[in-house]
Amino acid sequence: MSSAPLLKSIIASLLLLAVTVHAAPAQDYPTKPIRLIIPYPPGGSNDIVGRLIATGLGERLGKQVVVDNRTGASGIIGTELVANSPPDGYTLLLISLPHAANPAFHKLRYDPIKSFTPVAFIGQVPGILIIHPSVPVNSVQELIEYAKQNPGKLNFAHAGAGSFMHLSAALFLHSSKTDMVLVPFKGGGPAMIDIIGGHTQLAVGSVVAAMPHLKSGKLKALGVGSTKRVSALPDLPTIDEAGLPGYQSANWWGIIAPAGTPTSIIEKLHKKIGEVQSAPEIQAQLANEGAEIIKMSTADFSKLIESELVKWEKVVKESGITPQ
Repeated sequence: MSSAPLLKSIIASLLLLAVTVHAAPAQDYPTKPIRLIIPYPPGGSNDIVGRLIATGLGERLGKQVVVDNRTGASGIIGTELVANSPPDGYTLLLISLPHAANPAFHKLRYDPIKSFTPVAFIGQVPGILIIHPSVPVNSVQELIEYAKQNPGKLNFAHAGAGSFMHLSAALFLHSSKTDMVLVPFKGGGPAMIDIIGGHTQLAVGSVVAAMPHLKSGKLKALGVGSTKRVSALPDLPTIDEAGLPGYQSANWWGIIAPAGTPTSIIEKLHKKIGEVQSAPEIQAQLANEGAEIIKMSTADFSKLIESELVKWEKVVKESGITPQ
């Protein structure tokens, strides 16, 4: 008897087994708790958003999603941990804008694109240009004109090298071609306090952090860094329309996994995170943080990361800002 039929049967069985094994991860997944690495300290916007998503995702997957804050080095420590984790869907990473800016500041032991697989984009929160009332300007255009007439006189506060506030400030100076002094602080809170005291004069900060001080009159806002006005401040123009065309700066969040994670698992996570984003209670809580939920495909999320890498590399290089 010829061995050809037997060989064909064996090959067919192996192919069927391969298909079954490939499909199995999504069918069985997850069988144990999932770990979400947040590479920033507890209490900040990254931590708040990450925990909201983790709770909702765990409920929909039937397994707990445990938040693990691995802080340090502008998010690099936690990010490197995930890059070196098994690609099995049980270790995920929350990223934000600094993920795209870090390569311009540091020599990394991972590739921000090739070392990961995008899972889902979560949303964004725009920066808001705030200024002490003692500065005699009431619009972005007036600020630019005043800064050009008084080079080096205004102090631009930020939350430390490589932070969202730092990058937003550098982008403003670069785009407006103005000369102001960048003043670092250990976090957005201390920076805000210093502006309220009038020691530094302005910053691009968080809508949520700035809101109470805008209402009390301790600070005034000149514009938001989004492409459209925010519902919480409908009369406040965008920085783009108020005098600095093309300016856009918003902190964003997304979930990624180690490169090589099975497509079936990525698709399942993407679907379940989409369900979390659609939940009214999640939308309300993120809205309270001044954030906007945005859904996009994994392919579009990948393109966004790539475009952000190009954008911030250019800003860092041309503005001459450093990580120190």
